[in-house]
Amino acid sequence: MSSAVLTRKTTKPPTRPRDGRAGLAVPRATTAAYLFLAVGLVAVVLLVPMGVTVWRSLFGDTAAAEFAGVDGYRNIYADEVLARSLLNTLIWVVGSLLLPVGVGLAVAVLTSTARWGRVAQFAVVLPYALSGSAVAVIGSFLLRTDGAVNSALGGLGLDGWRQSWLLEWPLNTISAILVNTWQSTGVAVILFLVGLRAVPPDTLEAAALDGAVGWRRFWYVTFPQLRAATAVVVGITLANALRAFDVVWVLTAGGPARSSETLALSMYRETFLLNNPGTGAALAVVLTVIVLLSSWIYLRSQLRSPR
Repeated sequence: MSSAVLTRKTTKPPTRPRDGRAGLAVPRATTAAYLFLAVGLVAVVLLVPMGVTVWRSLFGDTAAAEFAGVDGYRNIYADEVLARSLLNTLIWVVGSLLLPVGVGLAVAVLTSTARWGRVAQFAVVLPYALSGSAVAVIGSFLLRTDGAVNSALGGLGLDGWRQSWLLEWPLNTISAILVNTWQSTGVAVILFLVGLRAVPPDTLEAAALDGAVGWRRFWYVTFPQLRAATAVVVGITLANALRAFDVVWVLTAGGPARSSETLALSMYRETFLLNNPGTGAALAVVLTVIVLLSSWIYLRSQLRSPR
């Protein structure tokens, strides 16, 4: 058999590039097309509406509104209701960082090695499966003036402890934060338990041999290794606190006299209920700036390499 025949039989045809479903590399042109499509979707879904909102915030609230510049932003701080809404949002941030994060960390640490830990964890995590509206309905049943909490206090002879939990500021804002804590603690417990299981047992054993037990072992050995879990929990909690809406709306509808409103709720009321689109757009921009700025500051502090 001649060498020409062998060459014809053993030479393989050139392999054509296949798409991603075949498990081989996707052509550069296809990758560029996907990237262009993704950037376009981000621009359409996020950037364009944000640009329109910023532009609308520079005009008044009437249908034939004239250019007003930054007057809409000045009105936020001049209006007592909107200024209190901003203050309530800051209270939500502080309360949400202290309660869900702190309680979630405590529950995760105390139940991670206990025999009854699984039952306690399930009881704490279960409310996280409920919607914010359902949690608020339960909170309203407990905290309204003739609700279960005041009835229980009256039955125990503690009439002096009975309060108008949802009718006075700042008690109504604090009550809403407590109701939200009952729900949002569950995700903190889950993430902290994941972080605790990632701590090397050898590290804990070495710390015990060196005499570090109890609080000292947790603070100096365990807690520093929960940095990644803490970053995620604080980030989620911060974002949820800044856009708090459903719990406040179902509990108090922002009342009485709009005293328990947050920025998210004020933005909704001004835009859709009071027909003040300029003020609502300005509130949306302020809330967006607060979210982005706080997220940037927090992520920068977390991503900074430890010395």
